[in-house]
Amino acid sequence: MDNLNTHNPGSLYELFPPHKAKALWDRFEFVYTPKHGSWLNMAEIELNVLTGQCLKRRIDDIEFVKKEVAAWQRARDNKNAKVNWQFTAEDARIKLRRLYPTLDC
Repeated sequence: MDNLNTHNPGSLYELFPPHKAKALWDRFEFVYTPKHGSWLNMAEIELNVLTGQCLKRRIDDIEFVKKEVAAWQRARDNKNAKVNWQFTAEDARIKLRRLYPTLDC
């Protein structure tokens, strides 16, 4: 789940009576994606690829832009292109160490 502001207990309490909101919240186990690893970041990566491969030039006709983007998208889909996400849990523990507890033995 991403970190959208509606993904917290308060949003349920705004919509439902307290007993219903609590019952709903208790049914879920939320696993939040890091902000740097969300679907939005992956969409931004794809938009950067689109820009670099297709739109990095002056195009003054919107219909031509639409055709170019559609052709790029078909080629990308046929290639079964994927985002190569390389940020590992180990990287996260280093970069986001303030979020990971340490055990003092």
